[in-house]
Amino acid sequence: MKTAPSPSELRAALTALKPYFMRAGGFSLLAGLLVLAPSVYMLEVYDRVVNSRNPFTLLMLTIVVLGAYALMEVLEWARSEIMRAAGGQLDAQLRERIFGAIFTARLQRVGGGSTQPLSDLRLVCDFLFSPALLALMEAPIALLMMVLLFLISPVLGWSAVVFALLQVSVAWCNERRTKPPLMEANRTSIAAQQYADSSLRNAEVIESMGMLRNLQRRWLDKQRHFLALQAQASESAGGFQALGKLLQNTLGSLLLGLGCWLLLHNQLNGGGGMMIIGSILGGRMLAPLVQAVAQWQAVVNVRDAWGRLQQLLQAVPLRAQGMALPAPRGRLQVEQLVAAAPGAPSPLLRGMAFALNPGDVLAVIGPSASGKTTLARLLVGLWPAQGGKVRLDDADIHGWNKQELGPHLGYLPQGVELFEGTVAENIARFGPVQPAQVEAAARAVGMHDFILGLPGGYDSPIGEGGARLSGGQRQRLGLARALYGQPVLVVLDEPNSSLDDEGNAALAQAILGASAQGTTFVVITHLGSVLNTANKLLVLRDGRQQAFGPRAEVLAALAQAARQTPSSAAPAPAAMQPTPA
Repeated sequence: MKTAPSPSELRAALTALKPYFMRAGGFSLLAGLLVLAPSVYMLEVYDRVVNSRNPFTLLMLTIVVLGAYALMEVLEWARSEIMRAAGGQLDAQLRERIFGAIFTARLQRVGGGSTQPLSDLRLVCDFLFSPALLALMEAPIALLMMVLLFLISPVLGWSAVVFALLQVSVAWCNERRTKPPLMEANRTSIAAQQYADSSLRNAEVIESMGMLRNLQRRWLDKQRHFLALQAQASESAGGFQALGKLLQNTLGSLLLGLGCWLLLHNQLNGGGGMMIIGSILGGRMLAPLVQAVAQWQAVVNVRDAWGRLQQLLQAVPLRAQGMALPAPRGRLQVEQLVAAAPGAPSPLLRGMAFALNPGDVLAVIGPSASGKTTLARLLVGLWPAQGGKVRLDDADIHGWNKQELGPHLGYLPQGVELFEGTVAENIARFGPVQPAQVEAAARAVGMHDFILGLPGGYDSPIGEGGARLSGGQRQRLGLARALYGQPVLVVLDEPNSSLDDEGNAALAQAILGASAQGTTFVVITHLGSVLNTANKLLVLRDGRQQAFGPRAEVLAALAQAARQTPSSAAPAPAAMQPTPA
């Protein structure tokens, strides 16, 4: 027997808002009934006050209708607030999931790895209390108005039905004409915004090489294309909106004329007052459709945003929480590893196999594009393997819950990324700041005295991306963050690219000190000051493991190979083939 497919995450989140929709729908129904208050007031004034000429009756009727007006406004305000709360609840349900999906999409290099889904979520949440959705909630009232028209006269009822169908046709045509340019305009707007953001992140390069005018011209082309598409959609929507209002006004007058004709032929139920009542009911019946046509651009935009969110959540499904694992001790095993960049078919690494014990320091060397940075990403579990495994204490490191594993790992990529906050917050990874551990990490990389010299010491803000620090200071601060909390495995990708002699010496001392306490290091480097700290050496070439073993043995094998074959492109001799750790 086939099972029904499970609802999407977005639909499940909307289903959880059913109580909000029920309450708002009830308030809409009551408010819609009160819309009839002016018509009832008019009939009662003509029937009771004009005939009886009683001022007290007029006063009481006026008080009642004013109360109905006040109650109607309160109900509409309450409905709006209920839906606003529903939007807040939807945001609370999805914001962490959306943020996590964006983060994962950026890591896996799939679509949606930008801040746009956060804007899409805000758009969907705001739509819940927008005029377009509130107008759709009044559809039951429109049906009630139609029933009342049929009770007054079937002729009036069928006339209203014809105009309602015409109004639906206007909405359908509006959808067909405005949806394509609006969706393309949204995509163009997102592309223009992302292009501007990426350009601003490289302001120094743009300014120094006079690239501003050229890049600005490209951005303006994208912006003009977006504005042209938006204008095209707005022109079409404006025409259909005017046509919808014309139908609404025409129906009111038509029903008034038909009501008079029926009255003259004694075919109007309820007497002469029903002519005006019928005209009012017809206008109110079409009001939700007219409002929907007027707000159709918002409907298309939110539908487009909904589709993008669906694509993101389907591309990045929610990970099942695995069983908690014990804290690792630092034994690293790489088993016949084959790996490529996420989404790319061609492997960047092939058939790698080696193992490290706690306290080992492995230096990884090789020419450019040999796969060193790819290996670093795999060793900390950022990228999945196409084949083979990277294991930390016999557990697959990619599948390990990063919230559990993160405190036991240290990672310093080539491009050091710091975050707006204080020195202490950056070293402590923006978790609870442990002053003793923060100071220990800073001392390990030789930054303690420098930090104390800052105006606020460890509480000094570093600016966005560490803008108030030099390149070498940012790198050493990133290294202190990697060493914070005495992790069992630390992976450093070119950690001394911006360091001077003093920084190199501090880096070497930090590695030796931490490895003596059992931390396993993998260091991608070419400089002897760091290379000398390693007891193991791995040589990569063209994504393949050319040599692995004790540093002295591998260096001797490299030297022998260089003497025998001067060409750097020659294959490694048998002595340099992978050997057990």
